[in-house]
Amino acid sequence: MAVRVVTDSASDLTDELAAELGVEVVPLSIRFGEEEYVDRRDLTPAAFYAKLASSSVLPETAAPSPGAFQTAFGKAFDAGADAVVCINISSGVSATMQSAKTAADDLDGADIRIVDSRSVTWGLGSQVVAAARAAAGGATADEVVTLVEDMIPRTRVFGALDTLENLKKGGRVGGAQALLGTLLSIKPVIDISSGVVEEAGKPRTRSKALKFLADKVAQHGDVENLAVMHGSAPDVEQFLDLLAPLFPREQIHVGEIGATIGVHGGPRVMGVTFQVKG
Repeated sequence: MAVRVVTDSASDLTDELAAELGVEVVPLSIRFGEEEYVDRRDLTPAAFYAKLASSSVLPETAAPSPGAFQTAFGKAFDAGADAVVCINISSGVSATMQSAKTAADDLDGADIRIVDSRSVTWGLGSQVVAAARAAAGGATADEVVTLVEDMIPRTRVFGALDTLENLKKGGRVGGAQALLGTLLSIKPVIDISSGVVEEAGKPRTRSKALKFLADKVAQHGDVENLAVMHGSAPDVEQFLDLLAPLFPREQIHVGEIGATIGVHGGPRVMGVTFQVKG
């Protein structure tokens, strides 16, 4: 491929899918106190949530170093790329974009395009998949960037949290600040469609929160790339049942939210992502 795609581990691409698409994934790091792990390399999603449940400390995330991005860019060029399109987690919630930009600036003369997805988890992941498939089909770097830039404002991400404690302690509450006064009595829904965390709703039970997510999908009418992403949630099938009347179930991507986003979303987080059709 003349164009190669790079992303970070907040995209929640599985290793198998990344390999199939030829995408280089630069991992963020997760710290539990003094212990540091490389996302998805040292800590699978399942292992992360198990550790989260048993840990007395709230983990923290750290953006990849510019050097980690330089290594990924170098691999892409060594594989024959003429250009690299790097699509990253929203700059509104992570310093990862800045690391990627610094790495690109240091590689003088290389054709590297850095794109802010303004999204997280499969909102980002769906953009990466579309970009990689376009590149594999012979699209130019300009065409790949244009494709992604068209998807960005159409991308929606909503999450039903089982607890706000992780988001609160991690300092990522943002526009959802008003939710904090009622932590014990709600199952909050957040909206990250703008690239920052905002309040979407305050359902009082888990079942109402999942219905709220399904209603959000319905309200947006004709959607594409619908995905259900979760943090070891036990009620994924029930949520898929709610979505089945709205979208062909066999076409819904289902995946696990990895440690990068799971640190803030907390255990049993349930997310829905999609693009509104243009």
